[in-house]
Amino acid sequence: MAKYYHNINGVNIAFTAEEEAAQDILVADYNSKSIDRKLKQIKEIRLSKLQKTDWMAMSDLTMSNAWKTKRQSWRDIPQNNSTEEEYDLLLARETDKSKDNFGQLTHSIWNKP
Repeated sequence: MAKYYHNINGVNIAFTAEEEAAQDILVADYNSKSIDRKLKQIKEIRLSKLQKTDWMAMSDLTMSNAWKTKRQSWRDIPQNNSTEEEYDLLLARETDKSKDNFGQLTHSIWNKP
């Protein structure tokens, strides 16, 4: 039984053996880069958080020590987290639709101080 199918005009047509072999290579390549995609996503979230709080670092303001520590913890994420399991925890989101924070990141590192 074929693993992959083309859907042409609503009809599933099985991949040939050569197409399946090529697709297996593509899937394996994609899966092998999972950790890189997760780290990229974490860095994008981190950058957004830092940019949203940059105004606190203006010369006419005094940033609290709690915020200094929080911003430093965001910058230290890549050094302090290096496994896919740690990345999964950093990217975890609330899945309970009945909660007010549904869809929001749940790891404590993203919380405000």
